[in-house]
Amino acid sequence: MGMSRAAISALKTFASSGNTPLSSTFSRHLHASAGSKKIVGVFYKANEYAAMNPNFVGCVEGALGIREWLESRGHQYIVTDDKEGPNCELEKHIPDLHVLISTPFHPAYVTAERIKKAKNLQLLLTAGIGSDHIDLNAAAAAGLTVAEITGSNTVSVAEDEMLRILVLVRNFLPGHHQAISGEWNVAAIAHRAYDLEGKTVGTVGAGRIGRLLLQRLKPFNCNLLYHDRLKMDPELEKQIGAKFEEDLDAMLPKCDIIVINMPLTDKTRGLFDKDRIAKCKKGVLIVNNARGAIMDTQAVADACNSGQIGGYGGDVWYPQPSPKDHPWRYMPNNAMTPHISGTTIDAQLRYAAGVKDMLERYFKGEDFPAQNYIVKEGKLASQYQ
Repeated sequence: MGMSRAAISALKTFASSGNTPLSSTFSRHLHASAGSKKIVGVFYKANEYAAMNPNFVGCVEGALGIREWLESRGHQYIVTDDKEGPNCELEKHIPDLHVLISTPFHPAYVTAERIKKAKNLQLLLTAGIGSDHIDLNAAAAAGLTVAEITGSNTVSVAEDEMLRILVLVRNFLPGHHQAISGEWNVAAIAHRAYDLEGKTVGTVGAGRIGRLLLQRLKPFNCNLLYHDRLKMDPELEKQIGAKFEEDLDAMLPKCDIIVINMPLTDKTRGLFDKDRIAKCKKGVLIVNNARGAIMDTQAVADACNSGQIGGYGGDVWYPQPSPKDHPWRYMPNNAMTPHISGTTIDAQLRYAAGVKDMLERYFKGEDFPAQNYIVKEGKLASQYQ
């Protein structure tokens, strides 16, 4: 039987790439020919909330709004929220799926072991931003492509960070708790409530979200600092009014408020341990909507209890969903929520459209937008290196 045109063109493309070893990568590239694909999506379950908003597409029930489109083209689409342990629903489909769509809000942890079992797997798509729930080195070694919908929820996360900064600075939550519990004790709130104006806010990481946050903070007349691998374009830096801090440990003691805006990588895992937290100003407020594992869990809880951290707010935990006994649930002055900042309805519509666009390109054998690649041809994107 002759090879399909798509397979021949895939072979030509492969041969011309010239830098890929003829190993498992080869077989995985060959699979990218035409034909029916098995696509599995892992999302959180919405249950009774699913029917409350027709645009609620980011849940199991909404399935990114692409079921009809995929099935009408002859593809198999399985969606589940059951992702943990050897007998979970996801595990059953690992051996023969071609594409796995996962999300940071209910992460399917794609381990090296799972990658080894997934003989047909070619593409790992993150519906959202942040692909650290995937073992990226194992994915690269196996010749897989990992991609996400860059930019899909940057506004959503930056707005949420703005909210958390204000909630912590103004000591809002204890006041709200008084309102609903029938109390009235102004002093209990006022003794640690401040204005945001004039405070020094430092972002650790100034990529898309970090920059948006700085732009939104500018009208509050704060003193803005940022630490990043790369210095901003001078014109943009001037426009935002933020000062570059090359040395993270030199920046931390200057900050009244620290916001974490970096990806979780081998270098950033556990970056904020007991020693680094001790370098911060006593009573510092920390907002983290990036990834929970950037912080040492117990060190954060201890620092909140001792007063070294004056308030900690964020929506990212490790692991996710977080267990009932996770210490961050019980820290004083915390403004924690489940992982919600990047999954607003507006963000869901953007990352659902992005997933559909990428699948369309994948079926046609086309490249994705360059900024969406996390692993391509065995190489990790610069932010994960």
